Formats: sequence, structure tokens, C-alpha cells
Amino acid sequence: MASIYIHIPFCKSICAYCDFAKVLYNKELAISYLEKLSSEVEDSYEHEPVETLYIGGGTPSCLSEFEREKLKSIIDSFELTQNCEFTFECNIEDIDLCLLYDLREMGVNRLSIGVESFDCDKLAFMGRKADYKDVEDKMNLVKNAGFENVNIDLMYGIPYERVRDLKKDLNLFLKLAPEHISTYSLIIEDYTLCKIREDQNIKEEEELKMYEYVVSRLEKAGYHHYEVSNFAKPGRESKHNLKYWNNEEYYGFGLGAAGYIKGFRYENTRSFDDYLLGQYRKDEHLVSPMEKMENEVMLALRKTEGINLQEFFDKYEVNLQDVFPVKPLIKSKQLIYKDGYIFINPKYIYVMNEILLKLI
Repeated sequence: MASIYIHIPFCKSICAYCDFAKVLYNKELAISYLEKLSSEVEDSYEHEPVETLYIGGGTPSCLSEFEREKLKSIIDSFELTQNCEFTFECNIEDIDLCLLYDLREMGVNRLSIGVESFDCDKLAFMGRKADYKDVEDKMNLVKNAGFENVNIDLMYGIPYERVRDLKKDLNLFLKLAPEHISTYSLIIEDYTLCKIREDQNIKEEEELKMYEYVVSRLEKAGYHHYEVSNFAKPGRESKHNLKYWNNEEYYGFGLGAAGYIKGFRYENTRSFDDYLLGQYRKDEHLVSPMEKMENEVMLALRKTEGINLQEFFDKYEVNLQDVFPVKPLIKSKQLIYKDGYIFINPKYIYVMNEILLKLI
């Protein structure tokens, strides 16, 4: 079984915090890009059955009806399984009946909508727009079009934001009743407007309070906290993202996309000039057995269920505790062993990077 990620790098506007490969939408460039994307897929995809497909960006929903038809022709070359989870990222302002009809025709059965916040100050900081009534209307449109699996993104940790501001946002998000909520604390990355403006992150203790509130509030609302930043109604966990966290292989197509195929991890170029010349790959390397085990630990510990010790042994023919110093961390209660799993103590999940550094 294969999993596929496709990157569409076009946006109608650039968010202040985004460091993904992206450019402002341009009709001529979009057509040229989709033609090269088709060539990359043709060169690399080996016609395995596809279990999960994710189209992200950028803003895939900003493509025109004609461009979506070109994208559909690429999708039609994939051998999608009957139960394939097919996710498409949208901005709320792009959603209309025409888009939703095209996505249904394409085979999309899961939407991921970038709302981020309903707070005017936060939205102005991010360079985004969102009106609750408009979002509510669009969500009803989505449901009426037959989409029953929807994720909404929430961002917090914006400068000057407080827990009380986050509470208002989260209450509105819950009124929309999405099947899945992805939460992100602002990280100020290089080459973003936030970095250029010299914006500062909020204090760590305030950010921790926000994270703990998000976890508590969403769990009380019936969402399963299955990964450090992701919450789902039971059975609605993202199958595609679980492929990453389970350290499984996947194709990555498009500008700046990453992939992991036949033991090789690779990253595509972020240069439009190179990509349009057919020079897709920026670098690739064969993953060593030790690196593979390290990735297994780093990724699996993002999941709240953690690592299954028997599955680790079956996969690598070695006991986890013989390779990584888990026993001292279990003794200090930073890691917990229970029912054949090792996972990060929920009290320490927010500082999981410190624990991973001790392991690897």
C-alpha cells in the first residue's frame, strides 16, 4: 500500500507565519507547475494501491476550475483503494458549491480547513481573515455536499494572546463540531514576515497553560487526543498523518515536498526554476538501520499511545530498551510503560523534545 502527499504551492495571500514552499497565485505559473507535477508523478509512482492521499500547500483550493481538472487527471493515474482517505486542504473563502462538486468528482472524502482563529487581533497578526458566521455557513455547505470528515486548524500562542482569548476561540470551534481539530502553537520561522517584523513568542509558561487548556477542553468535548497536537472524534483520526508517525513510507510530490520510499528519505527542491526544469530532488539519502530506529522512536512518541514494544521487536529484531536508554526515563516517570507500550507521561508531553534528546 502507498501513501501520497502532493504539494500545491499557490496562495492568494501569504500568511505572516508560513515557511512552507509557496508563491502568490499566478495562472500561467500554475499551469506550468501542474504539467511538471504530472511528469514527476509519471517518473516516480509505481502504481501501488494508494491507501491515503493528501493534497496540501500552499492553498490547493485557490486553483481555478480548469486547473482542478488538470489536477484530477493526475489523481486519476493513482490506483486509489476503495477506502482510501483522500484529504484536500481548503481556505474557507474558497469554498463554494463548484469547488465542493469538483472535489467530490476527484474522490476527496476529507477536508482540512485553515481557519486558525476568529479573534480579530490574531487574524490581523497572521494576515488572515475569518468571520464566524461565514465559516458556519460554509461548514453547513460542506456537510450538505456530503463531506462527513472535516478537520479545522487552530493556532494559538500569538504575541499578547492570553488563555481567555484562546477560550473564546475554542468555544467557537467546538460550536462548528468538526470531526478533527489540529492545533498549532506559533513558531517564528526564518524567512517569514513574523521573523522580518522581529515578532516575539509568548512566554513559555503562558504557552504551556494554553496547551494544557486545549487538551483539557477538547478531551472534555469528546475528542481523542491521539497525537501531541491533534484531536479527533473516535474513529476520525487522520490515517494519512498516522502513516508519518508510524514511520511508514510515502511518496511526496511537488515543490518542497518530502518523501520516504524504498528506504530512501528525500526532499524536493524549493526552487521554482529548478522544479520547472524537471530537477525535482534537492537531496536524498539511504536511511541506515540505526536512523530508521531513531525515526521510529521520535515519530511514535508523538502519539499519545506511544511505541508498541512487540511491534518494534518484530520490525527490527531487537528490543527497544537494548538500543535506547528508556529505563532511566521510566524510573524518573518521564516515560511510562503500560500494557506493552512505552509512551511519554502526559505531564511531560509538552516538553517531549527534551525527552527525545535524552533518548537519541
